[in-house]
Amino acid sequence: MNETLAVDKDALTRSIAAQMDQKLELGNWDERQKLALACRMLAREGHSETLAGQITVRQPDGTFLSTPMAYGFDEISRSNVIRIDDSMRVLEGPGMANPAIRFHLWIYRRRPDVNCIVHTHPPYVNALSMTGTPLQVAHMDATPFFDDCAFLREWPGLPIADNEGEVISAALGAKRTILLANHGFLAATPSLEESAYLAVLIERAARSQILASSLAPLTPIDPALARESHDFLLLPSVVKASFALFGRRVIKHEPDVLV
Repeated sequence: MNETLAVDKDALTRSIAAQMDQKLELGNWDERQKLALACRMLAREGHSETLAGQITVRQPDGTFLSTPMAYGFDEISRSNVIRIDDSMRVLEGPGMANPAIRFHLWIYRRRPDVNCIVHTHPPYVNALSMTGTPLQVAHMDATPFFDDCAFLREWPGLPIADNEGEVISAALGAKRTILLANHGFLAATPSLEESAYLAVLIERAARSQILASSLAPLTPIDPALARESHDFLLLPSVVKASFALFGRRVIKHEPDVLV
């Protein structure tokens, strides 16, 4: 016990990360199945009350997998995922691309590190966006957004033209997420699992912030500790294991998602 208590925290973190890489269940689904799972898990979290919201996943050949226009996230399965080109022409799958995907393309052009964008209008994020209030990191569960969540203070309008894409992509900068005033949020990361994971977490963080703010002023987390937690909770094994957990919950009740 004494030896365990004496271990340096950085060394312990590295050891834990190595074990997680080897021993955690990280899922074994193809890209279309993962996109469908992301849609269903977000629907279960309240992200798909209307037709608003899109997910796009950049492919190695420069095309994108996405959700078709006029399908709710709760309806998406592997078979109705579409593939589009960078002009939003449908190359595979049913229906048409959502016109709002145009602003995704601006982000992909500016950010070669981004391979998946999730954009939704969930209730608690919406509530923050309506008050001009940025996300605050005052709880461990919100630390993945520490110094990593931009804030666009003015709505540039319905995001179906190039101006909105330019404004949103510029405001996002190099961060993983952004809260969009009077609009919603988006996550832009290197993987589908990470963007979906952050989409789940940001709505929960917004909910906690709104509930806590009704009791007393928030107490922000110390920046050094917030950064430490941010880096750990965004380790690939933590991200993928979290996505796998959410995915298993969906499959248990909605096995058709994989077909």
